[in-house]
Amino acid sequence: MTDPAPPDGPQSPAAGPKSHGRLSIRPCLKPRELMAEPQVLGTWTARIITLFPEAFPGILGLSLTGKALAQGLWNLQTIALRDFGMGRHRNVDDTPAGGGAGMVIRADVMDAALREAGRGQPLPVIYMSPRGRPLTQARARELAAGPGVTLICGRFEGIDQRVLDAHQVEEVSIGDYVLTGGEIAAQVLIDATVRLIPRVLGNHDSLAEESFSIGNRGLLEAPQFTKPALWDGREIPPVLLSGNHAAIAKWRSGEAEGLTKQRRPDLWRAYADTHVDPAKDRQRSGASDQSRIHREHEKEPKR
Repeated sequence: MTDPAPPDGPQSPAAGPKSHGRLSIRPCLKPRELMAEPQVLGTWTARIITLFPEAFPGILGLSLTGKALAQGLWNLQTIALRDFGMGRHRNVDDTPAGGGAGMVIRADVMDAALREAGRGQPLPVIYMSPRGRPLTQARARELAAGPGVTLICGRFEGIDQRVLDAHQVEEVSIGDYVLTGGEIAAQVLIDATVRLIPRVLGNHDSLAEESFSIGNRGLLEAPQFTKPALWDGREIPPVLLSGNHAAIAKWRSGEAEGLTKQRRPDLWRAYADTHVDPAKDRQRSGASDQSRIHREHEKEPKR
């Protein structure tokens, strides 16, 4: 699903509330100017340690997250790892101990960057890594409720384990696959978190029934429809046009349960353990898509 349109854009300096706390205000013409100091004090902050600071804000500078960044609802800071490199060429990596292909980011270089990141308000440190724990909506909510996060964007074969242990770095994965670097993964985590900060979305109530939300009981979201009522021979389910809010809520609840059971049995098991009578669960049809196909098949004229 897409997030709803935000309310009116950034207020002028005279408007007051949205710019409260900003040290200075000036128009931003280029995406990277969104990160220019000074920033809003006491606001949720993402600090990024990366070899490619020019990759930010990237997609985060557009749409809702970009508008929220311009309004001072969150801060984005980059720390260039190359600035802490060794020697004339600012080397940040070396060959892996014990042999093997590729290069590994040095512990002393990353330590210097992490110490620089720690000069401001202490923030939890996360290393975007395919061996980390999966990023979940629950973890995004936890991060959104805090002061911010320092994200390490890895490259090459990874980072010297000693520095990760020394700084008690949490490892987080966005999926069971490998990217060339952590910058895209960092943007995913930031986007998933920033949209949960109050006032970032135009209609915060839209969070209540989306996939994995507390309001949706941690299940997948039910299918969505809009105009036209008839498209390519396909109709909007009549219950959604009935005006019967109780019936609509019941339909969406059933669709969410059916989809979750079919597509994410892991989520369904966790939900069913505390919400579903085992006898009724065995009677439940597999998924909304399959049940809908069955219903449509019953309506077909006999030949």
